[in-house]
Amino acid sequence: MLTSVDADLIRVLADPLRLKIVTLLARETLCTTHLVAETGARQTNLSNHLKVLREAGVVDTEPCGRFTYYRLRPEVVESLAGGFADLAATARATAAADRRRSCP
Repeated sequence: MLTSVDADLIRVLADPLRLKIVTLLARETLCTTHLVAETGARQTNLSNHLKVLREAGVVDTEPCGRFTYYRLRPEVVESLAGGFADLAATARATAAADRRRSCP
């Protein structure tokens, strides 16, 4: 059984500010103004990070007048979590079967 964890998605979420944004969006849909207030990041910096999250498919946008609201796509996080769960299950099975390669 071969498991796969999305390394690109891990890199996207590894940034502390992006992880903070994802954590905030898990709780509620927010606009950029809210995210600036919650994170203390500058508008331009935050917008760049939101663009990365949007291009990675982690968040969806919803225009509302002159504001853009951001919403976390939970299925993306679930998929990543599932990849890690599969990896852990494989490691458990390997340990239980005491599988190891012999040294040459």
